[in-house]
Amino acid sequence: MGKYFEDFEIGEEAVTAGRTITETDIVNFAGITGDWNELHTNKETSARGPFKERIAHGALIFSIATGLSVRLGQTSDTVIAFYGLDRLRFVKPTFIGDTVRVRQKVEEKTERDAHCGLVTMLNEVVNQRDEVVVSYTAKVLLERRS
Repeated sequence: MGKYFEDFEIGEEAVTAGRTITETDIVNFAGITGDWNELHTNKETSARGPFKERIAHGALIFSIATGLSVRLGQTSDTVIAFYGLDRLRFVKPTFIGDTVRVRQKVEEKTERDAHCGLVTMLNEVVNQRDEVVVSYTAKVLLERRS
């Protein structure tokens, strides 16, 4: 059972499981989105570029982060909507073979009405070296207890 709006506490933290980024992830994401930028998909061009190898799309890492967050199960039965996000930043590159996880921290709670409230969480996607690669603030609209 997911947590209700009232169950979240300001400052509360959670960490997701990890997930290793593969070449298949990058190719599939490029195919779905049409973003075949050579920084992500061309090994030879990337070798001459600023990162010296292919990097994952920032939007791919953000998308994987949302899936990892869902796997926590915190809002599985109580989520009304993913309300939005603020301050999305792609801080460092993510490479094929990197393993990422998400650190979440509840920053704010806002009551909306008798039925729902908005929980704001800082999300930091970190790699296996604990370096932040993507950072954003997510807002989730949740049910309130009856």
